[in-house]
Amino acid sequence: MNIVANAIAPASTRTHPTVPQPSLHALAGQAGNTPLTRVSLAYVAHRINLYLRFGNPVRTIELDRWRRVAVFLPGALLCRIRWESNDYGTTRWQLMVLQAGTLLDTLQSIPGILPGARILLHAEGELKVKAVLQRIDAIEASAIDPVDVSPAYWCTLGNRLSARLALPDYTAERHAAWLAGRALQ
Repeated sequence: MNIVANAIAPASTRTHPTVPQPSLHALAGQAGNTPLTRVSLAYVAHRINLYLRFGNPVRTIELDRWRRVAVFLPGALLCRIRWESNDYGTTRWQLMVLQAGTLLDTLQSIPGILPGARILLHAEGELKVKAVLQRIDAIEASAIDPVDVSPAYWCTLGNRLSARLALPDYTAERHAAWLAGRALQ
C-alpha cells in the first residue's frame, strides 16, 4: 500500500465552486472572539506532501495549485501528515493529531499552523506513522469517525508509541463511554 500516493489531493479538502462557502467573517462570528486555526497544506510531486488524514475544516482556501489552507473552529480535531523526499528517497514521515485551541488553551507553535494547536499525538518515522495509520484505519473500519474519538485516546496512543509499548485499540465500549461523558458536560 502506497500511503503517499493514495493521499494526494484528497477530495474532502478541495473547494467546489458550486458550493458557497461561508465567509471568514461569518466563521469568526461563530467562533466568538477566538481565532480560527489555519492549517497550511501543500503538494509538490515527488518532494513534499502535507495533507489532512482526517478533520472537518469549515473552509478550505486554495492559494494556488500546490498550496491550500484549511480553517478549523476551536476544539476541532485533525490529523496532518507530512511526507518529504529528495532524489534519493523519503527523508521524512510525520503524523500529528492536533486539536484546534481556544484563547484559554496553551497552544504549541507548529510550523504551518496558526496560531498553534494542542499536540495530542506526534509520530516521526515510517514505522511509527504506519502504526498510527493502522489504528486510524481500524477506527474507521468500526464505523467511528476519527474526529469523534476521545482526545485522551490520542494522547495515550502517543505516549505508548513513545514508550515503545503495545498500542491500545479504540473499542466501541470506549467510544460509548467517551460520548456519555461528553453528554454529561
